[in-house]
Amino acid sequence: MAELSPAAGLVPADDSDMADRLREFVQDREAFSGNTWNQLLSVMRIGSRWADEHGRRILPMSPADLRDYLLWLQASGRASSTISTHAALISMLHRNAGLVPPNRSPQVFRAVKKINRTAVIAGERAGQAVPFRIGDLLSLDARWSDSERLQQLRDLTFLHVAYATLLRVSELGRLRVRDVSRAPDGRIVLDVAWTKTIVMTGGLIKGLGDLSSQRLTEWLTASGLIAEPDAFIFSPVHRTNRVRTETKRPLSTRALEDIFARAWQEAGAGQDMKPNKNRYHGWSGHSTRVGAAIDMATKKYSTAQIMQEGTWKKAETVMRYIRHVDAHAGAMVDLMDRSAQ
Repeated sequence: MAELSPAAGLVPADDSDMADRLREFVQDREAFSGNTWNQLLSVMRIGSRWADEHGRRILPMSPADLRDYLLWLQASGRASSTISTHAALISMLHRNAGLVPPNRSPQVFRAVKKINRTAVIAGERAGQAVPFRIGDLLSLDARWSDSERLQQLRDLTFLHVAYATLLRVSELGRLRVRDVSRAPDGRIVLDVAWTKTIVMTGGLIKGLGDLSSQRLTEWLTASGLIAEPDAFIFSPVHRTNRVRTETKRPLSTRALEDIFARAWQEAGAGQDMKPNKNRYHGWSGHSTRVGAAIDMATKKYSTAQIMQEGTWKKAETVMRYIRHVDAHAGAMVDLMDRSAQ
């Protein structure tokens, strides 16, 4: 129970059944992604401090207390999406503790609706990573493909694979050399064990085009990783221009994000980019997914096809990314233009 200590301290001392259910919940934490689990722990820490300061309880949390907590988050400057995440994770914690989630109450429903409406009217908009598009990839390819620095060859290959597969940063980091095979035409096929939204024994197969296959082959050959099947494809590069293959863990999220930062400094820094929500000042870990989705939409691929490539479960997520692509393709725009002719 140590990992859920913020919640464990609020379990009633005489409720052994709830404590047992929470212990089972912790034992089965592998059922959830690491990101979801870390978010839950963060919510419990913040919620526990709020409960201590206001004389409330987290477990069980009454609908009135949850309403006050969510409104307190809004008053503290949290975005509406963050507040929704808090509400969802508190609901998840209650369900796994064998309790009725307070979110079911109309009182909480009204509070969430009020928070969202207030945020929208106040001008809040969903943040979006700066798109990394096919033109950006080709520009970097022209700059780095002949580099003698292994770091640049690795970074370029990473960006190729990230854009071509629409995989998330953590999913890219887990890829090993043994996951690489070739189709009959020589192009590379990647065996992706699992993703955030696809967890099944069959895994997920991703194919690379000619140029991306060439760059990955060149990287594996130049780095010597081609002879190291258990090594991570995107292994660290020492300042002596040698690849470190003995690492037991993939590159950290921070190290992979640094690849986007170096790419932005090389090819994107000249773009006139207005910071989005004071957060997106250049390319970041989600940029290739956003850019690839936009490029596919621009070429008239269907939403279903884009969802399949990016393993998105909700069409709403994709529509947020591509909302500007077909802004002038609506029926009314067409009607007005035809009428004016």
